[in-house]
Amino acid sequence: MTIRTLIVDDEKLAIQGLQLRLEPYSDVEVIGTCANGREAIRAIKTEKPELVFLDIQMPGFDGFSVVKGVMEIEPPLFVFVTAYEEHAIRAFEANAVNYLMKPVDEDKLADTLDRVRTRLAEKRSAEEAEKLKDVLAEVAPDAMENLPADEESAGRYERMINIKDRGQIFRVDVDTIEHIEAAGDYMCIYTGDNSLILRETMKDLERRLDPRVFQRVHRSTIVNLDQVRQVRPHTNGECFLVLDSGAEVKVSRSYRDVVARFVH
Repeated sequence: MTIRTLIVDDEKLAIQGLQLRLEPYSDVEVIGTCANGREAIRAIKTEKPELVFLDIQMPGFDGFSVVKGVMEIEPPLFVFVTAYEEHAIRAFEANAVNYLMKPVDEDKLADTLDRVRTRLAEKRSAEEAEKLKDVLAEVAPDAMENLPADEESAGRYERMINIKDRGQIFRVDVDTIEHIEAAGDYMCIYTGDNSLILRETMKDLERRLDPRVFQRVHRSTIVNLDQVRQVRPHTNGECFLVLDSGAEVKVSRSYRDVVARFVH
């Protein structure tokens, strides 16, 4: 199965260069190119690509405006391609698969496509599972009642996580993790006496952690509830969780009710 791909850049030579670099990948099908953000939004909505290589600085709608412009549909995966390093943090906040500098390095492109394949495989697997559940609900509703609950699935959640950081591999006991903060595809894992960077999305990491212990308390923060020692009210319906190490983590209003069910 090919990856339907769109390339968006206001520089024709940049488009041609990326097309040449993508030619060796038989599973990547470039279905079109766009020279500006408005064209890109129309093409994404009509052609429904799975992957978009997106320039950031373009006349009119920039790359971030394109991402915002397609949020009402199921968006494709985005890889930002740009000549400007200063946009990297915003790119990861937009949940981009990766951020490539021009001219695109072939090894980094290969790594990016590996990540794209992984994300698409996970998405397709989830979609197939949902379809199967829908079919079972229609033809064998009794069977659905006997399916095990997610939280009761034996051995589903990891007890140790391997993190490659600063050229070393650390084995981290998940019980020692206090909280996790996200910036795009990078997670900062905080333990009582250390912090490590893990290259993984928050959504993927959440699947690996027991939700009875690790709860999202902010759009970009996960907390180990076993490490919480105090809840300190704040203004506007927000609050702070005080952890064993003394660190404080803000709980946004939209997640406060979730945390309240677990913190006693």
